[in-house]
Parts: sequence; structure tokens; C-alpha cells
Amino acid sequence: MDRQGNTYTFLYASVMVIVVAAILAFLAQALKPLQDKNEAVAKKMDILKTIQVESTANDAEAKFEKYIGKNAYVLNIKGEKVEGEAFTVNLAKEIKKDKAEQAYPIYVCQLDDGSTKYVIPVRGKGLWGPVWGYVSLNEDKNTVFGATFGHKGETPGLGAEITADNFQEQFAGKKLFDASGKFASITVVKQGQSAGDLHKVDGISGGTITSVGVGNMLKDCLSGYEKFLKN
Repeated sequence: MDRQGNTYTFLYASVMVIVVAAILAFLAQALKPLQDKNEAVAKKMDILKTIQVESTANDAEAKFEKYIGKNAYVLNIKGEKVEGEAFTVNLAKEIKKDKAEQAYPIYVCQLDDGSTKYVIPVRGKGLWGPVWGYVSLNEDKNTVFGATFGHKGETPGLGAEITADNFQEQFAGKKLFDASGKFASITVVKQGQSAGDLHKVDGISGGTITSVGVGNMLKDCLSGYEKFLKN
């Protein structure tokens, strides 16, 4: 009886594991369209924030259509338009490729005052995982208009502070090219060392590795747009 009882328990547990796994797989598949839509809306909200357009989950799609619409495309390293849809470019995969082989998405935004902004997505590595963001440029394709950043698992109160307004707002007015026209990017330095420098912002206190990661991300990703920006 004990052996039969053990066999029954084993079979029952096995069946339950299979049933639960099947249910979870079904739910994951069923919920994927909703998850994909939520991710797309969040992405649009981040892009809009970069051009200083406030939005919510309810109106982000309408505002994205108003200010950007289909005015987004993919570039190659030469700054030429190539086939592809900017919004669907997987930056996590692209940055693993050789720079000459990467696809470079860009969003061209028309604001209510008639000005044009260029939004460039960036992605890199923080302390515990990926960091990403968007940088918008003025019509001179050199001066930063706005920036927004996100992360997957940086430390709360430390590296996670790259999402704070007081960190992101430092980027407005910074320059990507120096006076001679050479690409200089924007470096994240120790607090108090950026004053008066058009290519530096103060990092996060206690979040040195994440701060350096943001600086590296900007240099690595933005450099791929150099020819487009110069033209």
C-alpha cells in the first residue's frame, strides 16, 4: 500500500505540474499582446517626455501621432536612410553588432512652436543590468533639448536615480560636438566637476558605476549618428 500510495502521489504531483505549466503558458501567450501594447505605450511616453511633451497611458498614442506620426526612420552608419521601421528596431540586439552593421533609429518631432527636434534612442550597461534612454536634439543637431533614462535593476536611491528629473534635466543645453566640430559626446563625472562644461553632467552620488555606464552608453550610441548629425 505504501508503494502504491507513493506512486499515486508522484503521478498526481506530475499531472498537477503539467496542468499548472500549461495554464501558465496559455496565460503568458494570451497576455502577450497586452504586454506588448503596454511596452509600446511606455516607450512613446518616454520619447514624448524627451521633447518635453507630458503624456499619460491614455493619451500617449494620440500625442505621439500628433508630434511624430510616421516621421521616423532608420539610418545606417553613413547617415543614410535604409529600410526598416524605427519603432520596432531592437536596440538590445543592434548594439551587439559591429557599428557598421547596426540600424540607427531616429524620430523627427514637430512641436507646437514650429521647431524640429531629433530623438535618438540609446542603450548600454549599468551596474546590475541594462540602462537605456532617449536624447532629443535641437535643429542644429548638436544641442541637447532633453533626455530621459530608464533601467532594469539599478540600486534604489543610488544608480536608480538616473530616472530622477534632477539628473535628466542637466542634459538640456549640453553639446555633442566641440567648437572644432569634433564629436565629444557628454560625460557623466563626479558631482561638482561639470560646472561650465558643455560636455559634462554631474553623476549620481554613490552610483558611480551606473553613472559611468550612462556616459559610455551616450558615447557608444550617439557616435553612430555622427555623419547624420553633421549633415
